[in-house]
Amino acid sequence: MDRLESLWSRFLPSSELSRLNAAAGESVIVDAATVGLIEAMRDGHRETRGAYDPTMLPALVMSGYAGSVLDPARRTTLPAGARDGGDLEAIEIHGREVRLPVGMTLDSGGIGKGYAADLLCARARERGAPGVMVEIGGDLVVSGESPLGAGWVIGVEHPDDPSTHVDIVRIGEGAVATSGTRRRRWTADGEERHHLLDPRTLLPARTGLHSATVIAGSGARAEVLTKAAFVPPPEGFLDWLPTRNAAGLVVATDDSIRTSSNWEDYR
Repeated sequence: MDRLESLWSRFLPSSELSRLNAAAGESVIVDAATVGLIEAMRDGHRETRGAYDPTMLPALVMSGYAGSVLDPARRTTLPAGARDGGDLEAIEIHGREVRLPVGMTLDSGGIGKGYAADLLCARARERGAPGVMVEIGGDLVVSGESPLGAGWVIGVEHPDDPSTHVDIVRIGEGAVATSGTRRRRWTADGEERHHLLDPRTLLPARTGLHSATVIAGSGARAEVLTKAAFVPPPEGFLDWLPTRNAAGLVVATDDSIRTSSNWEDYR
């Protein structure tokens, strides 16, 4: 996990993503895990039709989220010419050689947590673990035998009170991820902001939601699908998830809770 952070953190100038962002259109040789992360980014962007967009790092920094929440001394440094957006399909990958279009920057963000959990879970199973649960910052991946012997029982944390659950679910294999607007918040220019940006406006998303939780087959995919809740109307999001073989729960700013039609399958 420490190695993956050293490869992907935007707060480390030496990370592979930071070096890619600073490469000004030149190719960079990266770890196979970094290639997998970028491919997962492209898949997520396609599946959500752009609702998930890892190319908004300049807007995120400009909005005030340049320093790490855990260690403000660690700062994101953007190269000259960095711009928001860009065609993810234009990223060139040849084996472990990657080239970003000039001006594009990538942020591992939430998908980095989900994909890291996937990799760690798979590694533990390959090394003989009969059952594994990996949780990284709200993204949880399970595989194999649970201690209970009948699936993994997972509590969905309340966005305002981590000591309570809004629901309890049970899954046999796969992932549960939650994204929300309550944790990473700051004030800039007299305005309270959060880290979930709307790709259409490059501003903090305003959808009337505190959080969105998704059950899906992998951590990376569950994490990506949560982002779709913060772009279209929540009703459309909950109707759309079952068509993607996923289920979801959202907590609105009025504390009401809504679920997709297939959420009951996991209770």
